[in-house]
Amino acid sequence: MKLTPCSTTGASFSCLTLAVLLLLHCCHIGSIFGQKSDSALTVVENTEGAEAVVGDEEEEVVVDEDEGDLEVIQPNEEWQTLKPGQAVPAGSHVRLNLQTGQREVRLGEEQLKYWTQEHRETEESRHSFSPEELKRAVKKMKEDMNPASRDAEQQDSVASKFRPIEELKRDLAQLDLQVETDVQIMRRLLDQFNSSNSTTEQRLSILLELEYLVHQVDNAQTLCSMGGLQLILDGLNSSDFRLQERCAFVLGSAVASNPAVQVKAVESGALQTLLTMLATAQPLQVKKKVLFAVASLLRNFPYAQRHFLSHGGLQVLSELFREDGGGVLRTRIVTMLYDMISEKELISQAGLDLVQDASHEERVRQYSKVSLQGELLEKGWCSLVPQLLQSTEHDYREKALRALLAMAPVCSDQYRSDSSLLGSLLSLRHQYQEMVQSEMILGEENGYFTEIVELIDALQVKMKT
Repeated sequence: MKLTPCSTTGASFSCLTLAVLLLLHCCHIGSIFGQKSDSALTVVENTEGAEAVVGDEEEEVVVDEDEGDLEVIQPNEEWQTLKPGQAVPAGSHVRLNLQTGQREVRLGEEQLKYWTQEHRETEESRHSFSPEELKRAVKKMKEDMNPASRDAEQQDSVASKFRPIEELKRDLAQLDLQVETDVQIMRRLLDQFNSSNSTTEQRLSILLELEYLVHQVDNAQTLCSMGGLQLILDGLNSSDFRLQERCAFVLGSAVASNPAVQVKAVESGALQTLLTMLATAQPLQVKKKVLFAVASLLRNFPYAQRHFLSHGGLQVLSELFREDGGGVLRTRIVTMLYDMISEKELISQAGLDLVQDASHEERVRQYSKVSLQGELLEKGWCSLVPQLLQSTEHDYREKALRALLAMAPVCSDQYRSDSSLLGSLLSLRHQYQEMVQSEMILGEENGYFTEIVELIDALQVKMKT
């Protein structure tokens, strides 16, 4: 090719134009390569035999919150395909596989170094056992297959946690301690009570300890076999009101829900002694404990209830009811009568069942001999119980209403002719209806006062029939 100088004007213009175009093209290429791109790639040697394009530096993927949440892939020592929308942690190696056209990622060099070493050590420790470890494992298998040795080891392990009883006794003897059973304690207390050297204060303390012990059924029966019951009955006749009160308390706790002790108490004359104490002048505290003992003795015991009626028990209670002005004894008396009426009613209702046992038939027969309702009508209780409604205590009124409902089958005629009772019921219903409205405002739809209003309504219905 022969070169000729541009001598003419047209040729000079063409050369100038070509030079300008070449300069612009070089500037454009320089600007392109001068910009740093997040996806800049270089060609490196592919360890798998093919050329790949990888980043020219370890790039950190930044997740833009405006673009939504990206899935961050966790790389390892192998190349993994990086899907669109996935991000990689900082320090990871990213390459473009020219064969597949996909981007791939794996751990960086430093991460790969430590991960591979830790992984190798873990795998070696997981799959390799020393001879000593194998011997111990075989020995453990043989021991587990031998039940005798296993049981012996278990017994030795349990025995090592406790001390022998002989050693404990020896240590207690050295400490001068004595472990007493309830029976031994009650025997010691009775001996101290009978001792002539015991003071009244000591006897009161002894009775308090006995009251705590006789709450257990077995202890109460054991106390009777030791002669403790007679000792308690003798204490009821003491001239010291404090001993009378405490003995009545012990007796009531001993006979409560304990049929064996109830029978022995009635046979020993306890009921007559208690009624005598109620009929004579006694302090209020003594009469409260005596009423407790009488109620415990009569509860669920028709034989004692029949003796109570035959010995004028209702008459004694009526006199006590009239004398009581505070209402404390009245409430206890009315509650006791209500319990006796309810017991007999429940027994008669249970008798309607098709399946009955011999013991139930015997109880029905015994309760049939207790003419409590007729005695209440005869002794004037139909007009006595309504007097408790005059109390200002809600609890007293509630118990009176329940007793009046229980007595309604025999007292309804007298209820209708008692103008004071009718007036009391109307006044109480108006009073408690206002209290019910207050309960409803506080969100209590079925409160205590609502229950009292229901009792009044039920009694008024009984009186109309």
